[in-house]
Amino acid sequence: MLIEDDEQIQRRLAAGLSAAGFVVECVGDGADGRAMGESADYDAVVLDLGLPGMQGIDILKGWRAKARHMPVLVLTARESWKDKVEGLNAGADDYITKPFHVAEVVARLHALLRRRSGASSPVLMHGDIALDMASGRVSRGGEPVEMTAREFRMLAYFMHRPGRLISQGELTEHLYRMEDERESNTIEVYISRLRRKLGADVITTVRGLGYRLG
Repeated sequence: MLIEDDEQIQRRLAAGLSAAGFVVECVGDGADGRAMGESADYDAVVLDLGLPGMQGIDILKGWRAKARHMPVLVLTARESWKDKVEGLNAGADDYITKPFHVAEVVARLHALLRRRSGASSPVLMHGDIALDMASGRVSRGGEPVEMTAREFRMLAYFMHRPGRLISQGELTEHLYRMEDERESNTIEVYISRLRRKLGADVITTVRGLGYRLG
């Protein structure tokens, strides 16, 4: 989720994050952003501090008080070290000041997601399958595997959560924006494509519950 009230910055950052493979929900009001962060599970949040409706610092404190633990990257025009310390003490995981390069925001988000999953390298490994978050490349046994953007996102979601059971609903929430149209069997289609490209046993089905990286 991207919570930023400056429309120009919001559009530029959302476009850059989308191009990097993220599914982005944009919010321009602090109160709306707080409510969305309390009701939905986001992989990460980019949070501006100066917002209408509710200040970013108060949003962050509220989330942490309610045990909302998603990684939060604070984005602000404030350059004072005291503001940075306040943000980090409120529960921010990282901090970046405006003006910024979109590539740096992307890299910091990738680092936060790696840290959350316990990975230290941008290259995620599962058996002989390698997924490079920085370059967007996938290989198996050293041979490149062509992936669509959504296939890559789905595989990355699994590889950040090795051994964890993931429901179809969770995959749908994290791979599509709320306004995206989707067919009822979309998740099964992409699971089938990943199995075809990477091996039938790469993702196992737990009947009635979901899927697990095999």
